Amino acid sequence: MNTAGAKAYRPWNPELYAQQAHSPAAKLPDDDLVFFLIDVVPKLDLSRIHAPYQDETRGAPPFDPAMMVCLLLYAYCVGVFSSRKIATACERNLAFLAIVGEERPDFRTISQFRKNHLDAFADVFVQVLRLAKEAGLVRLGTIAIDGTKIQGNASRHKAMSYGYMTKEVDRVRAEIDALLKQAQEVDGQDDAALGARSGDELPEELRRRQDRLARIEAAMKRLEAQAQAEANVERQRRDEAEAERQRTGRKRRGRAPGPIVETPAEKAQTNFTEPELPIMKTANKGWDCCGNAQASVDDGCQIILACDVTDQCNDKQQAEPMAAATRDQLEQAGIAPEAGESEARPRIPAVLDTGYYSESAVAGLEREGFDPHIATERQRHHSTLPTVAAESPPPALETKSPPPATAKEKMQAKLKTAEGRAVYARRKAIVEPVFGQTKEARGFRRFLLRGLKKIRGEWRLVCLTHNLLKIWRYGRRNLGGSGCAVLTGGVV
Repeated sequence: MNTAGAKAYRPWNPELYAQQAHSPAAKLPDDDLVFFLIDVVPKLDLSRIHAPYQDETRGAPPFDPAMMVCLLLYAYCVGVFSSRKIATACERNLAFLAIVGEERPDFRTISQFRKNHLDAFADVFVQVLRLAKEAGLVRLGTIAIDGTKIQGNASRHKAMSYGYMTKEVDRVRAEIDALLKQAQEVDGQDDAALGARSGDELPEELRRRQDRLARIEAAMKRLEAQAQAEANVERQRRDEAEAERQRTGRKRRGRAPGPIVETPAEKAQTNFTEPELPIMKTANKGWDCCGNAQASVDDGCQIILACDVTDQCNDKQQAEPMAAATRDQLEQAGIAPEAGESEARPRIPAVLDTGYYSESAVAGLEREGFDPHIATERQRHHSTLPTVAAESPPPALETKSPPPATAKEKMQAKLKTAEGRAVYARRKAIVEPVFGQTKEARGFRRFLLRGLKKIRGEWRLVCLTHNLLKIWRYGRRNLGGSGCAVLTGGVV
């Protein structure tokens, strides 16, 4: 028996509470995130999302696309990503009820809406970026580009190595041959006893093995194509290094590299559940099926300017595509730096870690209008880039060092200056917190969709809601009113 004793407690009347009507406006704070989104979403241009429904006359009227967009944006903002959990929240959570009211979509409707309109959220991303600029959250003083590994919707235990595939193909083919021989013997016995056999369907056991063989062979072809592409990249890298040695007259250090291998390694793996994502090395977990999620972040309030997901394990080839994507997003949002009297646009400093460095990456960033600051080698923790000595040597001992000749030497010299060190020191403070807020605060650690195209759309939705959270927390006071005048040409 639950006895209160002599202690006085606050009253608790669950029977009364169960009968009370709860209004979101009465129970939630006036400045709650859900009311901010309810004000913002109707002012967005959702014509691309509305378009597929305009000519459809079959069935019952669909849910209002604006309501579905608002529901998805709020759910992703508060870390609810599963369509089933979103549908459950629409029945139990006051903030979700403030959006959907009595029109509560089920999880299939939510999931299908998200899949159908992933590409259309690219337009919403640009509009939110424009809104962030109007709120004073985009400064374009320095941008930082980095990537993080996010798990795919597949188990690493559903992967198989190339060496094991080779053995498995031989084993399955032997089983298929044995089953075919057995089927022929059974057919012969049936013909002798019952005459000609009708039907030409394959036995279930044989069909299953043939399907497995086809999947394994398709996976082997994917690994072989990947190995061929990596061999071509390595061949190009060696040609560039040899050309540089010929130009500078330097000799090769150490042993000559071995021949380029164009076949997959025995331990090279691919996943059968999510074949478009490779097995990548992850921090503290070994290896897993992951996508390399990229983000370009502004230094003002950590607004994400551009995002992408690649199936490349390292970032070596991602600097130029991310720079181009950032420039394109700034142009679409109408917030790219304008040219001055000299007809030259001011260059935006861009900081990237050593994983992005290559001569082509530096050249690509410069072509897109950025001033690259890329580390050329890894640094130890708690260490700083080497600096130019503050005190000059005595005149008698002073020696004039040759100017940097290669692109790598120029970048090293650039980062040794006081200005270069100050710019590069901001990298971790700009981009790393964004990944922490996404993974730890909101709990987005695994993609729910499969296929690289859908994964890119899902990552764009995550980055879009990150920006909305920043505007809600820091920029809505600067916007005034409902914060949407910039989206409607000044008309609220």
